[in-house]
Amino acid sequence: MASGKIGKVTDVSVRKVLGLAFPAMIVLAAEPLYLVVDTALVGHLGAGQLAALAIGAIVLAQVSGQFNFLAYGTTGRAARMYGRHDRAGAVREGVNASVLAIIIGVVLIVVVELFAHPIARLLGGNNPVAVAEAAGWMRIAIVGAPGILLALAGNGWMRGVQQTRKPTIYVVVAFGISLILLPIFIYGFGWGLRGSAIANVIAQLIGGVLFVRALLREGGTLRPTWAIMKAQLHTGRDLVIRTVALQGAFAAAAAFAARMSAETLGAHQIGLQIWMLCALVLDSVAIAAQSLVGQSLGAGTSVDALRVAAIISRLGFLAGVILAVLLLLIKPFAPHIFTNDPQVLSQASVMWWWLAGMQPFAGYVFAQDGILMGASDVAVLRTFTIIASLIYIPIAFVALAQGWGIGGIWFGLSVFIGVRMVLGWWRVRSGRWITPDAREVV
Repeated sequence: MASGKIGKVTDVSVRKVLGLAFPAMIVLAAEPLYLVVDTALVGHLGAGQLAALAIGAIVLAQVSGQFNFLAYGTTGRAARMYGRHDRAGAVREGVNASVLAIIIGVVLIVVVELFAHPIARLLGGNNPVAVAEAAGWMRIAIVGAPGILLALAGNGWMRGVQQTRKPTIYVVVAFGISLILLPIFIYGFGWGLRGSAIANVIAQLIGGVLFVRALLREGGTLRPTWAIMKAQLHTGRDLVIRTVALQGAFAAAAAFAARMSAETLGAHQIGLQIWMLCALVLDSVAIAAQSLVGQSLGAGTSVDALRVAAIISRLGFLAGVILAVLLLLIKPFAPHIFTNDPQVLSQASVMWWWLAGMQPFAGYVFAQDGILMGASDVAVLRTFTIIASLIYIPIAFVALAQGWGIGGIWFGLSVFIGVRMVLGWWRVRSGRWITPDAREVV
Protein backbone atom coordinates (compact mmCIF):
# COMPACT_ATOMS: atom_id res chain seq x y z
CA MET A 1 0.00 0.00 0.00
CA ALA A 2 1.31 3.44 -0.84
CA SER A 3 2.42 5.54 2.09
CA GLY A 4 1.72 9.20 2.62
CA LYS A 5 1.45 12.02 5.06
CA ILE A 6 -1.21 11.37 7.66
CA GLY A 7 -3.72 14.11 7.96
CA LYS A 8 -7.25 15.10 7.19
CA VAL A 9 -7.52 17.90 4.67
CA THR A 10 -10.63 16.68 2.89
CA ASP A 11 -13.91 16.99 4.74
CA VAL A 12 -15.59 13.83 3.48
CA SER A 13 -19.18 13.05 4.43
CA VAL A 14 -22.33 11.91 2.72
CA ARG A 15 -23.49 15.54 2.75
CA LYS A 16 -20.25 16.65 1.09
CA VAL A 17 -20.50 14.03 -1.64
CA LEU A 18 -24.16 14.83 -2.29
CA GLY A 19 -23.31 18.53 -2.36
CA LEU A 20 -20.99 17.80 -5.28
CA ALA A 21 -23.01 15.03 -6.89
CA PHE A 22 -26.46 16.65 -7.02
CA PRO A 23 -25.44 19.77 -9.02
CA ALA A 24 -23.41 17.50 -11.33
CA MET A 25 -26.51 15.37 -11.90
CA ILE A 26 -28.53 18.46 -12.86
CA VAL A 27 -25.85 19.46 -15.38
CA LEU A 28 -25.70 15.92 -16.79
CA ALA A 29 -29.49 15.71 -17.09
CA ALA A 30 -29.95 19.12 -18.74
CA GLU A 31 -29.00 18.14 -22.29
CA PRO A 32 -31.01 14.86 -22.42
CA LEU A 33 -34.09 16.69 -21.12
CA TYR A 34 -33.55 19.44 -23.67
CA LEU A 35 -33.32 16.85 -26.44
CA VAL A 36 -36.59 15.27 -25.30
CA VAL A 37 -38.38 18.62 -25.67
CA ASP A 38 -36.63 19.33 -28.96
CA THR A 39 -37.63 15.91 -30.31
CA ALA A 40 -41.24 16.34 -29.21
CA LEU A 41 -41.52 19.72 -30.97
CA VAL A 42 -39.77 18.61 -34.16
CA GLY A 43 -41.79 15.39 -34.21
CA HIS A 44 -44.92 17.40 -34.98
CA LEU A 45 -43.30 18.76 -38.15
CA GLY A 46 -43.33 15.32 -39.75
CA ALA A 47 -41.55 11.98 -39.92
CA GLY A 48 -38.88 13.30 -42.30
CA GLN A 49 -37.89 16.12 -39.98
CA LEU A 50 -37.87 13.79 -36.98
CA ALA A 51 -35.62 11.35 -38.82
CA ALA A 52 -33.33 14.24 -39.80
CA LEU A 53 -33.07 15.37 -36.18
CA ALA A 54 -32.24 11.82 -35.11
CA ILE A 55 -29.40 11.69 -37.66
CA GLY A 56 -28.05 15.12 -36.73
CA ALA A 57 -28.33 14.47 -32.99
CA ILE A 58 -26.08 11.42 -33.33
CA VAL A 59 -23.33 13.62 -34.77
CA LEU A 60 -23.77 16.38 -32.19
CA ALA A 61 -23.76 13.81 -29.35
CA GLN A 62 -20.28 12.75 -30.44
CA VAL A 63 -19.00 16.26 -29.71
CA SER A 64 -19.70 15.96 -26.00
CA GLY A 65 -19.18 12.19 -25.92
CA GLN A 66 -15.80 11.88 -27.60
CA PHE A 67 -14.31 15.02 -26.07
CA ASN A 68 -15.58 14.62 -22.50
CA PHE A 69 -11.94 14.45 -21.40
CA LEU A 70 -12.14 18.25 -21.34
CA ALA A 71 -14.36 17.80 -18.27
CA TYR A 72 -13.27 14.52 -16.69
CA GLY A 73 -9.56 14.93 -17.31
CA THR A 74 -9.58 18.54 -16.13
CA THR A 75 -11.48 17.86 -12.89
CA GLY A 76 -8.82 15.58 -11.39
CA ARG A 77 -5.95 17.83 -12.42
CA ALA A 78 -7.64 21.02 -11.14
CA ALA A 79 -8.63 19.23 -7.92
CA ARG A 80 -4.98 18.36 -7.24
CA MET A 81 -4.06 22.01 -7.58
CA TYR A 82 -6.95 22.90 -5.28
CA GLY A 83 -5.66 20.39 -2.72
CA ARG A 84 -2.28 22.14 -2.85
CA HIS A 85 -4.05 25.45 -2.15
CA ASP A 86 -3.05 26.60 -5.63
CA ARG A 87 -6.30 27.97 -7.01
CA ALA A 88 -4.41 29.87 -9.70
CA GLY A 89 -2.97 26.55 -10.89
CA ALA A 90 -6.48 25.09 -11.05
CA VAL A 91 -7.58 28.07 -13.12
CA ARG A 92 -4.61 27.50 -15.47
CA GLU A 93 -5.93 23.98 -16.03
CA GLY A 94 -9.25 25.57 -16.98
CA VAL A 95 -7.53 28.03 -19.31
CA ASN A 96 -5.69 25.31 -21.22
CA ALA A 97 -8.76 23.07 -21.40
CA SER A 98 -10.79 26.03 -22.70
CA VAL A 99 -8.21 26.87 -25.38
CA LEU A 100 -8.28 23.21 -26.45
CA ALA A 101 -12.08 23.42 -26.53
CA ILE A 102 -12.00 26.40 -28.88
CA ILE A 103 -9.41 24.79 -31.19
CA ILE A 104 -11.27 21.47 -31.36
CA GLY A 105 -14.60 23.27 -31.80
CA VAL A 106 -13.34 25.28 -34.77
CA VAL A 107 -11.91 22.14 -36.40
CA LEU A 108 -15.25 20.36 -35.95
CA ILE A 109 -17.10 23.27 -37.55
CA VAL A 110 -14.85 23.12 -40.62
CA VAL A 111 -15.15 19.34 -40.93
CA VAL A 112 -18.94 19.24 -40.62
CA GLU A 113 -19.48 22.23 -42.92
CA LEU A 114 -17.42 20.44 -45.58
CA PHE A 115 -18.76 16.92 -45.08
CA ALA A 116 -22.26 17.33 -43.62
CA HIS A 117 -24.01 15.68 -46.54
CA PRO A 118 -21.73 12.60 -46.79
CA ILE A 119 -22.00 12.16 -43.00
CA ALA A 120 -25.79 12.42 -43.13
CA ARG A 121 -25.94 9.98 -46.05
CA LEU A 122 -23.74 7.49 -44.17
CA LEU A 123 -26.07 7.58 -41.17
CA GLY A 124 -29.37 8.10 -42.97
CA GLY A 125 -29.05 5.56 -45.77
CA ASN A 126 -31.58 5.72 -48.61
CA ASN A 127 -33.79 8.48 -47.29
CA PRO A 128 -32.91 11.50 -49.44
CA VAL A 129 -35.34 13.89 -47.72
CA ALA A 130 -34.10 13.06 -44.21
CA VAL A 131 -30.47 13.16 -45.38
CA ALA A 132 -30.85 16.61 -46.94
CA GLU A 133 -32.70 17.96 -43.88
CA ALA A 134 -30.12 16.42 -41.52
CA ALA A 135 -27.21 17.94 -43.43
CA GLY A 136 -28.82 21.38 -43.21
CA TRP A 137 -29.51 20.96 -39.48
CA MET A 138 -25.93 19.83 -38.80
CA ARG A 139 -24.38 22.75 -40.68
CA ILE A 140 -26.21 25.15 -38.36
CA ALA A 141 -26.02 23.17 -35.10
CA ILE A 142 -22.27 22.48 -35.34
CA VAL A 143 -21.61 26.22 -34.93
CA GLY A 144 -22.40 25.64 -31.25
CA ALA A 145 -19.58 23.05 -30.91
CA PRO A 146 -17.11 25.48 -29.27
CA GLY A 147 -19.81 26.34 -26.73
CA ILE A 148 -20.41 22.67 -25.93
CA LEU A 149 -16.69 22.05 -25.43
CA LEU A 150 -16.15 25.25 -23.42
CA ALA A 151 -18.94 24.12 -21.08
CA LEU A 152 -17.19 20.77 -20.64
CA ALA A 153 -13.88 22.48 -19.85
CA GLY A 154 -15.61 24.96 -17.54
CA ASN A 155 -17.42 22.24 -15.64
CA GLY A 156 -14.11 20.38 -15.37
CA TRP A 157 -12.05 23.03 -13.59
CA MET A 158 -14.95 24.39 -11.54
CA ARG A 159 -15.76 20.93 -10.19
CA GLY A 160 -12.07 20.59 -9.40
CA VAL A 161 -12.23 23.62 -7.09
CA GLN A 162 -15.60 22.33 -5.78
CA GLN A 163 -17.52 25.26 -7.21
CA THR A 164 -20.77 23.58 -8.26
CA ARG A 165 -23.43 26.26 -7.94
CA LYS A 166 -22.29 28.48 -10.82
CA PRO A 167 -21.94 25.71 -13.45
CA THR A 168 -25.45 24.52 -12.60
CA ILE A 169 -26.85 28.04 -13.00
CA TYR A 170 -24.99 28.53 -16.30
CA VAL A 171 -26.35 25.32 -17.79
CA VAL A 172 -29.91 25.88 -16.56
CA VAL A 173 -29.93 29.48 -17.83
CA ALA A 174 -28.54 28.54 -21.26
CA PHE A 175 -30.93 25.66 -21.86
CA GLY A 176 -33.83 27.53 -20.25
CA ILE A 177 -33.47 30.36 -22.78
CA SER A 178 -33.23 27.85 -25.60
CA LEU A 179 -36.35 26.00 -24.46
CA ILE A 180 -38.25 29.28 -24.67
CA LEU A 181 -36.85 29.94 -28.15
CA LEU A 182 -37.53 26.46 -29.55
CA PRO A 183 -41.32 26.81 -30.11
CA ILE A 184 -40.91 30.45 -31.22
CA PHE A 185 -38.29 29.59 -33.85
CA ILE A 186 -39.83 26.30 -35.01
CA TYR A 187 -43.49 27.39 -35.19
CA GLY A 188 -43.71 31.12 -34.43
CA PHE A 189 -41.20 32.18 -37.10
CA GLY A 190 -41.96 29.17 -39.26
CA TRP A 191 -38.31 28.13 -39.44
CA GLY A 192 -39.12 24.47 -38.85
CA LEU A 193 -36.11 22.21 -38.38
CA ARG A 194 -33.70 25.14 -38.89
CA GLY A 195 -35.31 26.80 -35.88
CA SER A 196 -34.36 23.79 -33.77
CA ALA A 197 -30.73 24.06 -34.87
CA ILE A 198 -30.58 27.83 -34.23
CA ALA A 199 -32.03 27.44 -30.72
CA ASN A 200 -29.44 24.72 -30.11
CA VAL A 201 -26.59 27.00 -31.16
CA ILE A 202 -27.83 29.84 -28.98
CA ALA A 203 -27.97 27.55 -25.92
CA GLN A 204 -24.47 26.18 -26.49
CA LEU A 205 -22.85 29.55 -27.16
CA ILE A 206 -24.51 31.22 -24.18
CA GLY A 207 -23.20 28.42 -21.98
CA GLY A 208 -19.71 28.72 -23.45
CA VAL A 209 -19.60 32.50 -22.94
CA LEU A 210 -20.71 32.16 -19.31
CA PHE A 211 -17.95 29.66 -18.56
CA VAL A 212 -15.30 31.84 -20.25
CA ARG A 213 -16.58 34.81 -18.22
CA ALA A 214 -16.15 32.78 -15.02
CA LEU A 215 -12.60 31.90 -16.07
CA LEU A 216 -11.69 35.52 -16.75
CA ARG A 217 -13.21 36.64 -13.46
CA GLU A 218 -10.84 34.24 -11.70
CA GLY A 219 -7.94 36.13 -13.24
CA GLY A 220 -7.33 33.66 -16.05
CA THR A 221 -6.32 34.71 -19.54
CA LEU A 222 -6.74 32.65 -22.67
CA ARG A 223 -2.99 32.20 -23.07
CA PRO A 224 -2.15 28.49 -23.04
CA THR A 225 0.86 26.78 -21.47
CA TRP A 226 2.14 24.13 -23.86
CA ALA A 227 3.39 21.76 -21.13
CA ILE A 228 -0.03 21.73 -19.43
CA MET A 229 -1.89 21.39 -22.72
CA LYS A 230 0.36 18.51 -23.75
CA ALA A 231 -0.37 16.71 -20.47
CA GLN A 232 -4.12 17.30 -20.95
CA LEU A 233 -3.95 15.88 -24.47
CA HIS A 234 -2.13 12.82 -23.13
CA THR A 235 -4.93 12.27 -20.61
CA GLY A 236 -7.48 13.03 -23.31
CA ARG A 237 -6.07 10.35 -25.60
CA ASP A 238 -6.61 7.65 -22.96
CA LEU A 239 -10.09 8.88 -22.09
CA VAL A 240 -11.14 9.03 -25.76
CA ILE A 241 -9.96 5.43 -26.28
CA ARG A 242 -11.88 4.42 -23.15
CA THR A 243 -15.01 6.16 -24.45
CA VAL A 244 -14.71 4.40 -27.82
CA ALA A 245 -14.38 1.03 -26.04
CA LEU A 246 -17.48 1.77 -23.94
CA GLN A 247 -19.54 2.89 -26.91
CA GLY A 248 -18.24 -0.04 -28.94
CA ALA A 249 -19.60 -2.53 -26.42
CA PHE A 250 -23.07 -0.97 -26.42
CA ALA A 251 -23.05 -0.52 -30.22
CA ALA A 252 -22.19 -4.22 -30.55
CA ALA A 253 -25.05 -5.08 -28.20
CA ALA A 254 -27.49 -3.16 -30.42
CA ALA A 255 -26.09 -4.79 -33.56
CA PHE A 256 -26.49 -8.31 -32.15
CA ALA A 257 -29.99 -7.50 -30.86
CA ALA A 258 -30.96 -6.25 -34.34
CA ARG A 259 -29.87 -9.59 -35.83
CA MET A 260 -32.13 -11.50 -33.46
CA SER A 261 -35.43 -9.77 -34.20
CA ALA A 262 -37.11 -6.38 -34.42
CA GLU A 263 -38.85 -7.11 -31.11
CA THR A 264 -35.52 -7.87 -29.44
CA LEU A 265 -34.02 -4.65 -30.75
CA GLY A 266 -37.04 -2.67 -29.54
CA ALA A 267 -36.78 -4.12 -26.05
CA HIS A 268 -33.04 -3.53 -26.05
CA GLN A 269 -33.60 0.13 -26.96
CA ILE A 270 -35.96 0.50 -24.00
CA GLY A 271 -33.33 -1.00 -21.72
CA LEU A 272 -30.62 1.24 -23.16
CA GLN A 273 -32.63 4.40 -22.51
CA ILE A 274 -33.32 3.38 -18.91
CA TRP A 275 -29.66 2.45 -18.47
CA MET A 276 -28.60 5.92 -19.62
CA LEU A 277 -30.97 7.58 -17.15
CA CYS A 278 -29.51 5.47 -14.33
CA ALA A 279 -26.01 6.35 -15.54
CA LEU A 280 -26.75 10.05 -14.94
CA VAL A 281 -27.24 9.33 -11.24
CA LEU A 282 -24.21 7.06 -10.95
CA ASP A 283 -21.95 9.37 -12.96
CA SER A 284 -22.70 12.23 -10.58
CA VAL A 285 -21.19 10.17 -7.74
CA ALA A 286 -18.14 9.52 -9.94
CA ILE A 287 -17.74 13.26 -10.52
CA ALA A 288 -17.75 13.86 -6.75
CA ALA A 289 -15.06 11.17 -6.46
CA GLN A 290 -12.87 12.92 -9.03
CA SER A 291 -12.98 16.18 -7.12
CA LEU A 292 -12.44 14.76 -3.62
CA VAL A 293 -9.74 12.24 -4.58
CA GLY A 294 -7.88 14.85 -6.61
CA GLN A 295 -8.02 17.28 -3.69
CA SER A 296 -6.68 14.67 -1.25
CA LEU A 297 -3.82 13.65 -3.53
CA GLY A 298 -2.96 17.26 -4.25
CA ALA A 299 -2.62 17.84 -0.51
CA GLY A 300 -0.28 14.82 -0.30
CA THR A 301 -2.37 12.78 2.15
CA SER A 302 -2.66 9.20 0.91
CA VAL A 303 -4.55 8.16 4.06
CA ASP A 304 -7.19 10.76 3.28
CA ALA A 305 -7.36 9.64 -0.36
CA LEU A 306 -7.97 6.05 0.76
CA ARG A 307 -10.68 7.25 3.13
CA VAL A 308 -12.36 9.16 0.30
CA ALA A 309 -12.15 6.08 -1.95
CA ALA A 310 -13.76 3.85 0.68
CA ILE A 311 -16.66 6.25 1.30
CA ILE A 312 -17.26 6.88 -2.41
CA SER A 313 -17.21 3.15 -3.19
CA ARG A 314 -19.88 2.45 -0.58
CA LEU A 315 -22.02 5.36 -1.74
CA GLY A 316 -21.74 4.27 -5.38
CA PHE A 317 -22.84 0.74 -4.49
CA LEU A 318 -25.70 2.10 -2.34
CA ALA A 319 -26.88 4.35 -5.18
CA GLY A 320 -26.93 1.29 -7.44
CA VAL A 321 -28.95 -0.69 -4.91
CA ILE A 322 -31.52 2.12 -4.69
CA LEU A 323 -31.80 2.24 -8.49
CA ALA A 324 -32.22 -1.55 -8.62
CA VAL A 325 -35.07 -1.44 -6.13
CA LEU A 326 -36.77 1.40 -8.02
CA LEU A 327 -36.45 -0.48 -11.32
CA LEU A 328 -38.02 -3.60 -9.82
CA LEU A 329 -40.86 -1.54 -8.35
CA ILE A 330 -41.73 0.03 -11.72
CA LYS A 331 -41.18 -3.17 -13.74
CA PRO A 332 -44.92 -4.06 -13.99
CA PHE A 333 -45.84 -0.82 -15.79
CA ALA A 334 -42.73 1.06 -16.96
CA PRO A 335 -42.19 -0.86 -20.26
CA HIS A 336 -45.78 0.00 -21.27
CA ILE A 337 -44.78 3.67 -21.37
CA PHE A 338 -42.58 2.87 -24.37
CA THR A 339 -44.68 0.33 -26.30
CA ASN A 340 -47.90 -1.68 -26.43
CA ASP A 341 -46.45 -4.44 -28.61
CA PRO A 342 -46.88 -7.71 -26.66
CA GLN A 343 -43.75 -9.33 -28.12
CA VAL A 344 -41.57 -6.32 -27.32
CA LEU A 345 -43.05 -6.24 -23.82
CA SER A 346 -42.25 -9.92 -23.38
CA GLN A 347 -38.63 -9.34 -24.38
CA ALA A 348 -38.44 -6.24 -22.15
CA SER A 349 -39.62 -8.28 -19.18
CA VAL A 350 -36.66 -10.65 -19.60
CA MET A 351 -34.23 -7.78 -20.09
CA TRP A 352 -35.51 -5.88 -17.05
CA TRP A 353 -34.19 -8.41 -14.53
CA TRP A 354 -30.67 -8.04 -15.92
CA LEU A 355 -31.00 -4.25 -16.09
CA ALA A 356 -32.03 -4.01 -12.43
CA GLY A 357 -29.59 -6.67 -11.24
CA MET A 358 -26.52 -4.95 -12.67
CA GLN A 359 -27.19 -1.55 -11.05
CA PRO A 360 -25.44 -2.15 -7.69
CA PHE A 361 -22.33 -3.37 -9.52
CA ALA A 362 -22.56 -0.50 -12.01
CA GLY A 363 -22.72 1.92 -9.08
CA TYR A 364 -19.51 0.44 -7.71
CA VAL A 365 -17.87 0.59 -11.17
CA PHE A 366 -18.77 4.26 -11.64
CA ALA A 367 -17.32 5.02 -8.20
CA GLN A 368 -14.05 3.24 -9.04
CA ASP A 369 -13.88 5.08 -12.37
CA GLY A 370 -14.27 8.39 -10.54
CA ILE A 371 -11.56 7.49 -8.02
CA LEU A 372 -9.07 6.53 -10.73
CA MET A 373 -9.90 9.60 -12.83
CA GLY A 374 -9.36 11.80 -9.79
CA ALA A 375 -5.95 10.17 -9.44
CA SER A 376 -5.25 10.72 -13.17
CA ASP A 377 -4.85 6.93 -13.43
CA VAL A 378 -6.64 7.02 -16.78
CA ALA A 379 -4.23 4.81 -18.75
CA VAL A 380 -5.08 1.87 -16.47
CA LEU A 381 -8.78 2.74 -16.65
CA ARG A 382 -8.55 2.75 -20.45
CA THR A 383 -6.95 -0.70 -20.47
CA PHE A 384 -9.56 -2.15 -18.10
CA THR A 385 -12.38 -0.93 -20.37
CA ILE A 386 -10.74 -2.43 -23.45
CA ILE A 387 -10.30 -5.79 -21.67
CA ALA A 388 -13.96 -5.81 -20.61
CA SER A 389 -15.08 -4.97 -24.16
CA LEU A 390 -12.97 -7.76 -25.65
CA ILE A 391 -14.51 -10.23 -23.20
CA TYR A 392 -18.03 -9.04 -24.01
CA ILE A 393 -17.86 -9.45 -27.80
CA PRO A 394 -17.41 -13.28 -27.81
CA ILE A 395 -20.27 -13.64 -25.33
CA ALA A 396 -22.53 -11.64 -27.66
CA PHE A 397 -21.51 -13.87 -30.58
CA VAL A 398 -22.39 -16.98 -28.58
CA ALA A 399 -25.72 -15.44 -27.51
CA LEU A 400 -26.59 -14.89 -31.16
CA ALA A 401 -25.40 -18.30 -32.35
CA GLN A 402 -27.09 -20.21 -29.53
CA GLY A 403 -30.35 -18.28 -29.65
CA TRP A 404 -30.10 -16.93 -26.11
CA GLY A 405 -32.13 -13.89 -27.12
CA ILE A 406 -32.15 -10.63 -25.22
CA GLY A 407 -31.23 -12.42 -22.01
CA GLY A 408 -27.93 -13.39 -23.61
CA ILE A 409 -27.27 -9.81 -24.76
CA TRP A 410 -27.81 -8.40 -21.27
CA PHE A 411 -25.99 -11.28 -19.59
CA GLY A 412 -23.00 -10.24 -21.69
CA LEU A 413 -23.41 -6.58 -20.66
CA SER A 414 -23.57 -7.71 -17.03
CA VAL A 415 -20.28 -9.57 -17.52
CA PHE A 416 -18.87 -6.39 -19.11
CA ILE A 417 -19.78 -4.47 -15.94
CA GLY A 418 -18.54 -7.31 -13.72
CA VAL A 419 -15.10 -7.43 -15.34
CA ARG A 420 -14.67 -3.69 -14.95
CA MET A 421 -15.82 -3.95 -11.33
CA VAL A 422 -13.27 -6.63 -10.42
CA LEU A 423 -10.41 -4.87 -12.19
CA GLY A 424 -11.35 -1.50 -10.69
CA TRP A 425 -11.63 -3.00 -7.20
CA TRP A 426 -8.20 -4.63 -7.58
CA ARG A 427 -6.58 -1.39 -8.73
CA VAL A 428 -8.11 0.78 -6.02
CA ARG A 429 -7.34 -1.77 -3.31
CA SER A 430 -3.71 -2.03 -4.47
CA GLY A 431 -3.09 1.64 -3.69
CA ARG A 432 -0.89 2.00 -6.77
CA TRP A 433 -3.05 4.83 -8.01
CA ILE A 434 -1.80 6.94 -5.08
CA THR A 435 1.91 6.70 -5.90
CA PRO A 436 3.31 9.98 -7.31
CA ASP A 437 4.61 9.45 -10.82
CA ALA A 438 4.39 10.86 -14.33
CA ARG A 439 0.66 11.34 -13.84
CA GLU A 440 1.35 14.28 -11.53
CA VAL A 441 0.04 17.64 -12.68
CA VAL A 442 2.65 19.60 -14.64
